[in-house]
Amino acid sequence: QVQLVESGGGSVQAGGSLRLSCAVSGYTYSTLCMAWFRQAPGKEREGVAARGRGTGIIYYADSVKGRFTISQDTAKNTLYLQMNSLKPEDTAMYYCAAGTQFCRAGYWNDGGRYNYWGQGTQVTVSS
Repeated sequence: QVQLVESGGGSVQAGGSLRLSCAVSGYTYSTLCMAWFRQAPGKEREGVAARGRGTGIIYYADSVKGRFTISQDTAKNTLYLQMNSLKPEDTAMYYCAAGTQFCRAGYWNDGGRYNYWGQGTQVTVSS
């Protein structure tokens, strides 16, 4: 089993920044792909970014490229999402996810490929 606990959400004005953290515990060696997803009310879940645990390969959604950065501190078993230049449309519940399959282009944003999920942390961006 793998446990994921997100933190760092909050309310900011447009143009501001937040850093989300995801503490990973349990059988972390099995988590080959780590990702952040988000879901806004009334909208489908959206893959935001993913990072291969061993490969370091990174993927971003087009909507966040150049503004968000995914990173991982393996010593601390923590996944991060640095979010800059936030926009009101970034408002959503953000979830950390871990999968036992490698991150793949074209598939990294398929939530069905992830085995473990955190409880989510709310991000609200006001205009």
